[in-house]
Amino acid sequence: MSLPTDHPTYLALDAWIDAHFDEEVRTLQALVQVPTDTPPGNNAPHAERTAELLTGMGLPVSRHPVPAADVQAYGLQSITNLIVRRAYGDGGPTVALNAHGDVVPPGEGWTHDPYGGEVVPDATGGQLYGRASAVSKSDFATYIYALRALEAVARPQRGAIELHFTYDEEFGGELGPGWLLAQGLTRPDLLIAAGFSYQVVTAHNGCLQLEVTLHGTASHAAYPETGVDALQAANRLLSALYAHNEVLRGRRSGVAGITHPYLNVGRIEGGSNTNVVPGKVVLKLDRRMIPEEDVVAVEAEVRALIEASIAACPGIRLEIKRLLLAHSLKPLPGHEKLVAPLQRHGEAVFGEPIPTSGTPLYTDVRLYGAQGIPAVIYGAGPRTVLESNAKRADEHLALADLKRATRVVARALHDLLQPT
Repeated sequence: MSLPTDHPTYLALDAWIDAHFDEEVRTLQALVQVPTDTPPGNNAPHAERTAELLTGMGLPVSRHPVPAADVQAYGLQSITNLIVRRAYGDGGPTVALNAHGDVVPPGEGWTHDPYGGEVVPDATGGQLYGRASAVSKSDFATYIYALRALEAVARPQRGAIELHFTYDEEFGGELGPGWLLAQGLTRPDLLIAAGFSYQVVTAHNGCLQLEVTLHGTASHAAYPETGVDALQAANRLLSALYAHNEVLRGRRSGVAGITHPYLNVGRIEGGSNTNVVPGKVVLKLDRRMIPEEDVVAVEAEVRALIEASIAACPGIRLEIKRLLLAHSLKPLPGHEKLVAPLQRHGEAVFGEPIPTSGTPLYTDVRLYGAQGIPAVIYGAGPRTVLESNAKRADEHLALADLKRATRVVARALHDLLQPT
């Protein structure tokens, strides 16, 4: 039977978090101040800094460096994943909490130092600015201090908690959680992964990324008939791809928070000079897949669309390379064990109902789901992910949301490790 949400144990957890909150904020600042731009993906230094902080708190941490050859073949520079494992007794589940430290580069337009961790006071308790302050170095802090509060106030007598701090979400997660799972370094029963909004997220989109290369024949612009214009072929292809979005809008998802599939061309490279007919154009496209779609059928459909478009372009040679195939996250039996305490304590702490939802993002949480591990996404963030400027200039996190998320997670962990 669940304790009432105002039980002294929960209030004591809240009080511990309040008393140590300035320290939690300083920890997040220290994490933001070590860059983890991916690319280039030199992330081992951040893992080392995180390990130093954990060790200083009395939390033993195991370092798991991914072999350099594997990292470099992936297009990155260094990855060390971290696991903190706390075992409390026989019986009970092993609950893992995963957050990723790698982030997209800051880009332009910042009015605050993207690596400063600056706190700007306001009426709500302040905003902490910096790349990954919201997604997802914030949940390094959330999960560390939720664990510390639990051990200080109501140390469990059964089960285990693991913290997984990984560094490959931006490139798909195969060398982050995927690598830890493949190496047999962890096998939790339940997983909570870094959040970005008040909702408990139980499903997310999948993603297919392709690199499409169109080979024509370059020629002098004064003699265009002697060449084969790869850019003209790319123009035909782009028109076909964007027209396909009209078809995709008609495929509706039944998951709240997810609407329909869509396709985006995010990068184009081609040509050599203004007076040269382009002999080569490279497109990189992103096709988001709703949970109801079959990934094999989606890839076949996109490839067929590309091939049909280029077939009408004489002299063009086509190459298609898959860059990423990320499956969607679907709720697995047992995920309700996570949802129930997070919703119950979320409502108590935030003073409003906390819904479940899906998200059009894709995350490396799917890699745990692929191993049959029930998972949800929950952690520090604003009401909606867009409010934080995640992956945009001036990314920030309301400190009030950090404190509240830490309380909710600590309370939920207490419930998950109690005898049933």
